[in-house]
Amino acid sequence: MPTTFRRYVPEQSLLLPPSARDWLPEGHLAYFLSDTVDVLDLKAFYEPYEGDGRRNSPYEPRMMVKLLLYGYATGTFSSRKIAKKVQEDVAFRVLSGENFPAHRTIAEFRQRHLQAFQNLFVQVLQVARGAGLLQLGTVAVDGTKVKASASKHKAMSYSRMKQETERLKAEISELTSRAAREDAQEDAEYGPDYRGDELPEELRRREQRLGKIQEAIERLRSRQVAEDRAEGRMEEPASAEPVQKDRCKRAHGEPPEKKQDNFTDPESRIMKTSSGFDQCYNGQLAVESESRLIVAAKITQSAADHDVFLPVLEEVRCNVGQLPQLVLADAGYRSEENFEKLEASQIEAYVALGRERKTARVQNEDKYPATQRMKQKLEAEEGRQRYSKRKSIVEPVNGWIKSVLGFRQFSLRGLQKVSGEWTLVCLALNLRQMRPLLAGL
Repeated sequence: MPTTFRRYVPEQSLLLPPSARDWLPEGHLAYFLSDTVDVLDLKAFYEPYEGDGRRNSPYEPRMMVKLLLYGYATGTFSSRKIAKKVQEDVAFRVLSGENFPAHRTIAEFRQRHLQAFQNLFVQVLQVARGAGLLQLGTVAVDGTKVKASASKHKAMSYSRMKQETERLKAEISELTSRAAREDAQEDAEYGPDYRGDELPEELRRREQRLGKIQEAIERLRSRQVAEDRAEGRMEEPASAEPVQKDRCKRAHGEPPEKKQDNFTDPESRIMKTSSGFDQCYNGQLAVESESRLIVAAKITQSAADHDVFLPVLEEVRCNVGQLPQLVLADAGYRSEENFEKLEASQIEAYVALGRERKTARVQNEDKYPATQRMKQKLEAEEGRQRYSKRKSIVEPVNGWIKSVLGFRQFSLRGLQKVSGEWTLVCLALNLRQMRPLLAGL
């Protein structure tokens, strides 16, 4: 007996126009995200368009917000890919309402409203808290290195910059002299319409490169001056006596020879990652233990974590309205100053003093009393039990960002824009996490 297949006629036209919403299953993430955005205050996204008298109607900001959030929540970060998805993907098409913004429009909207997404991040946390999803009992803090939109091969060390500066100056001098000698000959060769004093293309390229290197040198020196002042390293007074090298290896404001600056994204830094050294930013997270929602997101240029520990906790307070009852963090946040400020603020915290499963040692215990007290807390049975929960709270969230969403490199450049994009990533992940949590209520 022959097999009877289901009817398949792809050329068959529909009698009535279809609704794209009929093609998505009930409870789809796109519906949840759309409904959530509809109840949020989007005033900050509309304000730039008020009273500007433009003739062409811009796309509805509410729709653009939904497209960007759904894109980031599903691992689509490129504006070009989002624009393509609107044409091909049912969920994107439902959210766009049959609007088809170009990739440039999407990219410009994202850059223009990065600060407004920070406000949405706070609003979503307030919604979660109002729904009983966010208790803010225990919070774990951790950092992860995320690649910048720049190659480490576009960076140059301070010593190499000085060498290149001298080499390019010599080449420019030689090319300028050659151009002067050849002015008459070139005028005769190319005719009267050629003045003979134009800069050769080769010379212009070298002058442009020299200018970029000199700008990078100034950035490094300015940054070093700020670091020296922060560390209390003051400039030595002028003296007729020669300065001994043992007393001062480098002049005040003079960067170390190996210090680097990147020409593509000067605000990014070389950092050590699991795959080696790369041009990165350090993404900081504070994650609530029960809901696994991100309650604070911050970007820093420093590979070290300890300087940003207290600012992250302050951001938790600003976002949620209170400090957590308990804070957990690894040894990267260890410092006597941090421990003293935690005690002064009466924040209960457990911060590792070394690698896990290793016995921590505190040298000069009299000099670091707060560190000694932290050591005693961690060695107690209660401290061990509490700290053991840290890894299961915050590290999965870092894994979701990089492995589930696939966010391993920023699309934007510069500290301010990167900070905005990091907030957008964390906001999208929170919305994705909230859907199953609300379904379970």
